[in-house]
Amino acid sequence: MNKVIITSDSTADLDYLFKEKNVPVISLEVLLGDRVGLDGEEITPEDIYEYYAKTKQTPKTSAIAPERYRDFFKKYRDEGYEIVHFTISATMSACYNNACAVAEELGGIYVVDSMNLSTGIGMQVLYALDLKEEGLSAKEIADKVNARRSKVQASFVVDTMSFLHKGGRCSSVAAIFATVLKIHPCIAVKNGTMGVRKKYMGSTSKAIMKYVKDTLATYPNPDKRYFFVTHSSVAPETVKAVKDEILAVHPDVDIIETVAGSTVTAHCGKGTLGILFYSDGE
Repeated sequence: MNKVIITSDSTADLDYLFKEKNVPVISLEVLLGDRVGLDGEEITPEDIYEYYAKTKQTPKTSAIAPERYRDFFKKYRDEGYEIVHFTISATMSACYNNACAVAEELGGIYVVDSMNLSTGIGMQVLYALDLKEEGLSAKEIADKVNARRSKVQASFVVDTMSFLHKGGRCSSVAAIFATVLKIHPCIAVKNGTMGVRKKYMGSTSKAIMKYVKDTLATYPNPDKRYFFVTHSSVAPETVKAVKDEILAVHPDVDIIETVAGSTVTAHCGKGTLGILFYSDGE
């Protein structure tokens, strides 16, 4: 059986776990005005906060070019690996299409459109690693991950709609009303796209806690192996309260806390928090 390696783009937001599990990562580019740098390597969320504070402009992100994918994949193909590669949703970026073009050229590469972002991708990568440990082939791994993809529950509450507005994901009127009325939308990923699931009013911390309670009630059977609390610089006491709420409902869940990377921060801004998991647990 051929050797298999699992790879991902940087939007999965699991750098430290991927290093531990030897998952190679290829980074998207983030653009701060005239400055261009690699997500997580050359541009961090802190750089984005500083740039926005100074300019009131949000960053842009750039998909991974085919030439970079070719260099990335060829190294592992030359070493005899078949590759299962994960990308951010094809509706959010050209990464998937670019990776597929190179995969067709080189062969032996199975590109998975995660139809998600952030740790909504990361949990699929971890599931793929489990399947690899079971001895499945690259094709079998990709098939099983794709079959389970619709069960990913990925949603976030955002503190401000400024980033969504400037990124073209909501109208200026909606952004103004949200600011005035202290509305915090829950943004859910469904069928590869982001949309508003619900709106919460009040302080950010109260909105987050209402969102967590609602989400746990809506999806009562999470897969407890892959349960993420992902946020962008949310206050530690709020993150702790979220974890406590989750453990009160699911005391045996293994919570993985992650901080959103530059690509996600560029679109959602500071103060965003989400809980993400497979909804088909036992």
